[in-house]
Amino acid sequence: MTSTLGKPKILIIDDDSEIRYSLHRALSDDRYEVLTAASGESGIEVAQEAQPNVVFLDNRMGGMTGLETLQHLRTTSPYSMVILMTAFGTTQTAIEAMKHGAFDYVLKPFDLNKLRAILDKALKAGEDSREASGASGHLLKPEDYKEGIVGSGEKMQEVLKTVGQVSASEVTVMITGESGTGKELIARCVHSHGNRSEKTFIPVNCAAIPENLIESELFGHEKGSFTGATESKAGKFELCNGGTIFLDEVGDMSLSTQTKILRAIQEGEVQRVGGTKVKRVDVRVIAATNKDLESMVKENDFREDLYYRLNVVRIHLPPLRERMEDLPELVDYMIQRLEQEGKSQIAEISRDALKALGKYDWPGNVRELENVIQSSAVVAQGRRILLKDLPEKLERASSASKQQPTVEVTKPLDPSSEPVPVPDVDPIGDRSPKTSFMLGDKVEPSEAVPEVSAHEAGGVSMEETFDLAYACTRELNDKNLLQAVEKEVIQRCLKETGGNQVKASKLLGITRATLRKRIDSYAIRY
Repeated sequence: MTSTLGKPKILIIDDDSEIRYSLHRALSDDRYEVLTAASGESGIEVAQEAQPNVVFLDNRMGGMTGLETLQHLRTTSPYSMVILMTAFGTTQTAIEAMKHGAFDYVLKPFDLNKLRAILDKALKAGEDSREASGASGHLLKPEDYKEGIVGSGEKMQEVLKTVGQVSASEVTVMITGESGTGKELIARCVHSHGNRSEKTFIPVNCAAIPENLIESELFGHEKGSFTGATESKAGKFELCNGGTIFLDEVGDMSLSTQTKILRAIQEGEVQRVGGTKVKRVDVRVIAATNKDLESMVKENDFREDLYYRLNVVRIHLPPLRERMEDLPELVDYMIQRLEQEGKSQIAEISRDALKALGKYDWPGNVRELENVIQSSAVVAQGRRILLKDLPEKLERASSASKQQPTVEVTKPLDPSSEPVPVPDVDPIGDRSPKTSFMLGDKVEPSEAVPEVSAHEAGGVSMEETFDLAYACTRELNDKNLLQAVEKEVIQRCLKETGGNQVKASKLLGITRATLRKRIDSYAIRY
């Protein structure tokens, strides 16, 4: 194991001179520079000066204990991997050692083979930790943390533009998107930047409230109106008078509840369950759903008139897999927030770990990413999340990606323009163009266009096919051969799949989002 700064430095801190001598002798060779200290206090001084790669630290010493020394080392030598040594392997020792950031702990007397194996792992982890970070340097400004909405990519910027446009108005807003994309955050942002920002914001998860209670929750009830109604209670609409109510997962409401919601929006009136009086309310409604309300309207599962009342302005939140350019900022935000809230001492993430995050599909979206960052911060040693700290599913995704290199074609779509490579998730690491056969998207080997022999396509070779395509486009005076062929390929695939965009995108080896862009760009009708 080599170091970019010369030999790796190993510091042994132990008040037992025989242990120091034995370890020094066992580890002293051409590979390492070995230092020693006889107490925790002197060990901290040596570590602060030398910044060792690995520290072997005795737990029970005169003066400062090993755990006390460890806590100081986390500040004075944050990238040193600390291995705690003890003759008393208690449960408490193991928990406390890992709690305070030790890389590992070993029991005395030592098995030198196991000790060297642990040392190799510690050196590797330390080397990873000292690398330039993939998401460090605080990518966000303080105001970004206040909002909690992160993303400088094109798609999120379009979302924020729409938020700005609707905030100052009183129109009803519908927020759509998959679960975990941050619909409530956007709703709060609309409210906080609007005219009602000083008033109440009340979120209601319509899917989490039982059917027999949702009307009572929204509109209130009178005493004795049903079993258990021992006193009168105001509903969310009354409590939110003058402010904003956020109806999350409106697609899960019953038709009877939808009718009352419609009256509240249209007339500004609500009536408590079991009551006779009509109460006037002034409430702005923001709704959200992860369901296809248009299809529900066609199936008579959602009121058409309510749909149009709620869908005055729509804000669609893209899934995380469609805005991976925002991943470094999201990770940075989550790490810094955990640190600010005192829940973690992690300050950054390694390049390899960030790349592994970029290879995963994120079915749970930003919420799943947040869960991964929190769990990884718990098990990480030192001040950085490493690849080994990520859940197994992320490591598998990273390994699978390494085994399946992408097909790269550098020729641009427009012959008059320069190639525009798609950036990797890592903003600091190596960049490489990722374009595919005509369609500008990543192609996995299993989906790549296969080679065709001269007689496998009805006796016509691929070369002859493209000669014919070229001749046709020239006769039509079409100067852009590549786009003409691309449009025809897309049309053929859509026809073959019966207009199914999911199947067509898989057949073409591109994402569905890219396919939709091409359909709109070429005005394809099918």
